[in-house]
Amino acid sequence: MITVIVHIHADAHSIPETAQEVADLPGVTEVYSCAGDIDLIAIIRVRSHEDIAHVVTERIAKVPGVQTTRTHIAFKSYARADVEAGFSIGE
Repeated sequence: MITVIVHIHADAHSIPETAQEVADLPGVTEVYSCAGDIDLIAIIRVRSHEDIAHVVTERIAKVPGVQTTRTHIAFKSYARADVEAGFSIGE
């Protein structure tokens, strides 16, 4: 499974509606509304790189209210337990 993080700039007047429509798309597992220079962050989980292109360019980019996207592919995930274990070697 490939995890993808998509930063979305959205129309300020329709962020909740845009977020919900993105969240309802196949392949999108979570959408976060954010403060700062990014309006929404979508988490996508797909099986292939072709699926990434399909979800981002053919689905997310066409949602009304989405202005631009920036896509990041995750290589590895770290959980709190993983990080803490790395710093507790020898204990």
